[in-house]
Amino acid sequence: MADRIAADLVVERLRAWRVPRAFGYPGAAIAPIVAALDRAGGDPEFVPARHEEAAAFMATGHAKFTDGIGVCLATQGPSAVQLLNGLYDAKLDSKPVVALVGEDVSGPLGGAHQEIGLTRLFADVCNQFVHYARSAAQVPTLLDQAFRTAAATRSPVCVVLPRQVQEAAVPDLHAYGIGVITATPGEPLARVLPHEVDLAAAAQLLGAGQRVAILVGQGAQDAEDEVVALADRLGAGVACSLLGKPVLDERLPYHAGVLGEVGTRAAAELMGGCDTLLLVGTNDPWTSYLPMPGQVRTVQIDIDGRRVGSRYPVDVPLVGDAAETLRALLARVPDRPSPQWRATVENSVDRWRRELVDRASAPAEPVNPQLVLQELSARLPRTGSVAVDVGSVIYWYARHLELQPGVNAQLCGTLGSMGCALPYAVAAKLAAPDQPVIALLGDGAMQLNGLAELVTVAHHWPRWRDPRLVVLVLNNRDQSGMGAGRQPVTDPAQRRPDVPYAGWARLLGLHGVRVDRPELVGAAWDEALAADRPCVVEAVVDAAVPLAPPEPALADLRGLFADGDAARRLREQVDRQMSVAADDIV
Repeated sequence: MADRIAADLVVERLRAWRVPRAFGYPGAAIAPIVAALDRAGGDPEFVPARHEEAAAFMATGHAKFTDGIGVCLATQGPSAVQLLNGLYDAKLDSKPVVALVGEDVSGPLGGAHQEIGLTRLFADVCNQFVHYARSAAQVPTLLDQAFRTAAATRSPVCVVLPRQVQEAAVPDLHAYGIGVITATPGEPLARVLPHEVDLAAAAQLLGAGQRVAILVGQGAQDAEDEVVALADRLGAGVACSLLGKPVLDERLPYHAGVLGEVGTRAAAELMGGCDTLLLVGTNDPWTSYLPMPGQVRTVQIDIDGRRVGSRYPVDVPLVGDAAETLRALLARVPDRPSPQWRATVENSVDRWRRELVDRASAPAEPVNPQLVLQELSARLPRTGSVAVDVGSVIYWYARHLELQPGVNAQLCGTLGSMGCALPYAVAAKLAAPDQPVIALLGDGAMQLNGLAELVTVAHHWPRWRDPRLVVLVLNNRDQSGMGAGRQPVTDPAQRRPDVPYAGWARLLGLHGVRVDRPELVGAAWDEALAADRPCVVEAVVDAAVPLAPPEPALADLRGLFADGDAARRLREQVDRQMSVAADDIV
């Protein structure tokens, strides 16, 4: 091709921002950019999904697993609408994604075929940046602004590119004063630290605590060493949000696990017994599991000041990077290990871990889903990625899968949309083809889009240095969704059609294992992890196994104490109870 067109400029800007691949579904309105990506010879690579929603989930998954900026492509009309679910995932979990949407409207506006008001459509999910490119000369600057905004705000953005603009000849850009990028993709734009007076106040509050609890979220992902050092200095117990599960080594004796409805009794007990709370990089929605108002004094660390105090009352807010802020606190917090409290926490964690073993070994018909995750936990590779879908599988993942350092796990935490795990797994595997990836999902998510995206896996896997992409399908044939397991499924109308998931994998040239006997679960995992190609493990599990959400500590007292005197009496009562418990242990 003799002359460059604006679509080539798009590819150049993607390359300048170090975008390794763009996920999308091709169509006429985006065809010039897809053709330009093809001419670029894989730099960046175009990865076609089977559905636009899956492409958006892949872009968000790329951002989650790599800390880079995800990119997805779609055309106007229904194709653009399908992007919204994955983009809302990025927005609610604070991940940078750039959506490039093509538009091809000929003739009069206001009723053209597939015409949708794209700026209005994306105005909420991409509220930080939605712009049309009106000319080829605008393309480089618009894309730089989009990427810069996505990185700075950790959110999805959208650029609409009419087809006539994509096909326009590239003008003399110097005449327009086109700028250059000034930020490195995926990295903070500045070092952010709280003020000295706030650090001093936080250190004093934490140092005065007798029973300190630390709740970590995804914002603490680069601060593992600092969290552990501070917990040891204060003798604190630690819990995590669902998104924060990969942050710390879950084998730590004082790690109480995930807090919330899908979480552990030990985490609820930690919150019920503490008198001081440190929140690090978490915006967890399950506030009913946090300590009762008036029970604790609280410090919160978050890079986004808009989130500080938005979920729970905070005494000392610290706006800053988690690792930097924790290092500053470590220089100020006294060494007060509180051995009695630490022993109380570790005893609670031990009891919970023994209970987990009992739950997993309980009889079920035909297989206990908790056993499936428990057996995987013993075999989980020490490196690689885990992608988790929405449904009952989240409960078993949160409680039974013990993550070690080096394993990155991601899920659709805040939006809670089914169908994310397999697109996430594809993105993780393409980003690190030499590392194993495991996707955990139920039969509902597999039927929603997983069966189709296995075609994407079948297309790409021969190029992977490590062929291991294992897809677990918990096949309980239950159509009742998140409430599965609270009671047996007896109504035929509530039974999901049974699909031979392992057989479908084999038809695509992948490996498939179906297990319907508990004594064969471990062997099924061994076979899948040793296979020379991606594998679907279809576990036929019992839908009647109860989800059993933990009861929030002191739940019966919540809402009964509104005045300050009642809160003070409650705190004194908790102090006495925890002192007695600690004395019993010591």
